[in-house]
Amino acid sequence: MAIAHDYLTQRGGAERVVLSMLRAFPDATVHTTLYDPEGTFPEFREARIVTSPLNRSARLRRDHRRALPLLPWAVSRLPVDADLVIASSSGWAHAVPASGRKLVYCHAPARWLYQAEAYLGHAPSTSVTGRVLLALTPPLRRWDRRAAATADRYLVNSTVVRDRVKQAYGIDAEILPPPFGIDPAGPSEPVRDLVDWADGYHLLVSRLLPYKNVAEAVRAFRGLDQRLVVVGHGPLEGELRAAAPGNVRVVSGLVDAQLRWVYAHSTALIAPSLEDFGLTPLEAGAFGRPTLALHAGGYLDTIAPGVSGTFFPEPTPDAIREAVLTNVGRHWDAAAIRAHVDGFSEPHFHRRLTAAAQTLLDADPA
Repeated sequence: MAIAHDYLTQRGGAERVVLSMLRAFPDATVHTTLYDPEGTFPEFREARIVTSPLNRSARLRRDHRRALPLLPWAVSRLPVDADLVIASSSGWAHAVPASGRKLVYCHAPARWLYQAEAYLGHAPSTSVTGRVLLALTPPLRRWDRRAAATADRYLVNSTVVRDRVKQAYGIDAEILPPPFGIDPAGPSEPVRDLVDWADGYHLLVSRLLPYKNVAEAVRAFRGLDQRLVVVGHGPLEGELRAAAPGNVRVVSGLVDAQLRWVYAHSTALIAPSLEDFGLTPLEAGAFGRPTLALHAGGYLDTIAPGVSGTFFPEPTPDAIREAVLTNVGRHWDAAAIRAHVDGFSEPHFHRRLTAAAQTLLDADPA
């Protein structure tokens, strides 16, 4: 058994899924293009990790986006010699050369190829980076579709990703929702910058990228008699800190014990981005907290309206503000929220992933 992942350089939902895969298959080696131990979850230090030649560059380990034109080459230099490789992919890992069977767990077809404007936060033609991406898109799409065709079986995390995979690759994939990765029963550690807000706040947990719509949420809270805590790291961090009003605080670099404390002291989660799945509503739900989410993407699969959260129609400051004000004073049944989230537990994910893997292994005469 082996596991492949695009790059281990950040702390996101996809990396939490890989950690869950490792708990299901603890003897598996992880193959990845880039690995930054300081940038991703510390649990990966306990795993056997094989990297591509690109990993020699500290600059690329710190910023994997700079490596984009080189990643097809890098993945081709990651041969996996195993009976079965599970490829955790949002654009690259599904292309690893495999000697045995290949089971792809697709978080989404590559955003920079199929949703470039949403990924960049602007029309690609209006920036140097966007114009370079436009030039690379035709050959990268051909490469990407050839890579998808090498899979023996495709799993996806949500209905919306199933539809995108069908459109991009012509593959009929099976939906397997990932598990939430924060166990409420684990250790908790206060966050120094938030202890004076321990009586409650709205919470937003996200990578700080344009398509996540974090800036719109920050603007929504300007002038409100409500607090917002933003937990995350990314290119927009400096800009968001500078623009945050007094009732909004941005914190980053939290360990899981601190994240548990942040969830436990929140009143509700704000989820304004168009996500392929989106783990944070499940993480908040494990603490009995509801989610106010954009009515789109993977949230449609994970949020039960009126039970575990509610929706707003568009990712604008006005729509987010209205959802927040409507939620003020509303009573949510924490036990009902937790019961809903239990359907996305890690044991359930492990059972279905193991069954899919075993099916492929049994089908291989070798």
